[in-house]
Amino acid sequence: MTDLTAYMTGVGEAARAAATLMAAAPTAAKNTALLALARRLREAGPALAAANERDLSAAVEAGLDAPMVDRLRLTPKVLATVAEGCEQIAAMPDPIGEITGVKRRPTGISVGQMRVPLGVFGMIYESRPNVTIEAASLAIKSGNACILRGGSEALHSNLALAALVADSLEEAGLPRTAVQLVNTTDRAAVGLLITMPAFVDVIIPRGGKGLIERISREARVPVIKHLDGNCHSYVDAEVDLDLAVTVVDNAKTQKYSPCNATESLLVHAKQAADFLPRIGMVFAAKGVEMRGCERALALLEAVPRDLLKPATPQDWDTEYLAPVISIKIVDSLDEAIAHINRHGSHHTDAILTTNHLSAMRFLREVDSASVMVNASTRFADGFEYGLGAEIGISTDKFHARGPVGLEGLTSMKWVVLGQGEIRT
Repeated sequence: MTDLTAYMTGVGEAARAAATLMAAAPTAAKNTALLALARRLREAGPALAAANERDLSAAVEAGLDAPMVDRLRLTPKVLATVAEGCEQIAAMPDPIGEITGVKRRPTGISVGQMRVPLGVFGMIYESRPNVTIEAASLAIKSGNACILRGGSEALHSNLALAALVADSLEEAGLPRTAVQLVNTTDRAAVGLLITMPAFVDVIIPRGGKGLIERISREARVPVIKHLDGNCHSYVDAEVDLDLAVTVVDNAKTQKYSPCNATESLLVHAKQAADFLPRIGMVFAAKGVEMRGCERALALLEAVPRDLLKPATPQDWDTEYLAPVISIKIVDSLDEAIAHINRHGSHHTDAILTTNHLSAMRFLREVDSASVMVNASTRFADGFEYGLGAEIGISTDKFHARGPVGLEGLTSMKWVVLGQGEIRT
């Protein structure tokens, strides 16, 4: 433990020193690092695949469940997406140093706000090694330093990716220690990372509910978090049924493991008899288990019995991350909104409707980080929102909410411009 404390202290000191340099780094240097990283990601495919295969083999041998193994995969498509994300971020305006809201005061001074980096953020995450690149690329462009602690199940993949990041920073004349990966799987390292306020300004956990609850409980620095992704799709009384079937199918089945997949389906009673048999057969063809209220199950009689179960009260609150969905018939928009606000996780919720007033009410009254009209919940993602990448999706209301991109890794400080004015 003494050695681990010394190691983590060294990591923290290096990050704090790098943060000072990153805050002053020219935009051109940051963009050079990002473009170099995109190039390396494309060139290093075979080496990354070999490192990733070590993690995948170990995960299967250890008996990790299918969604967890799926999150570990560094497919060519995943690598292409994160490389493109680096290029998108490089093309974005640099937010650092921007001064806004300048107003002249009666005393003669001008007062405004400047956007600045947070400093050092710690990132604790499980499974997905692509998060290493997303975190690194956002840290670079936002002028922050970061300390990354990935899950032990992705260690070899993360080490290979972190090496590409360090080489890219060096190529651009920036400190290699601006992005550091904790290279030990000792869980005590997490406890040290979240209790180092001298070196770390904010912690961002990204993983299972247990991990995030632990971090929130034990951290001695601010935490940007979301606990789970119990997302809803609601089919309204007035709706294009073909559109609704297509969107709900995508929201649930395009990929089961992400936190923005729909876990609960609400259907207005006026559309239930037409909509539920159609979506039920779509889900059945893909092996999705449906856990419905009594009214919903009665309309899903054509679905194979082994895919139907009565919903329990716990189902309305559950994030499955699997081919399982809860289904409830509601009698009004009011009931749908109330159900979502009570049982949802304030992550992402969508309405399928042709009624503009219903859509606007849903947008205003559903208390979630992302609220959608006639679109799949799977779009709740920094890349899809045009942020280039995301550090995570926050269900907090302070300091950031929803996909956390560049601006979420900055804060504002007041600046005052004067010409010798004094207060009297």
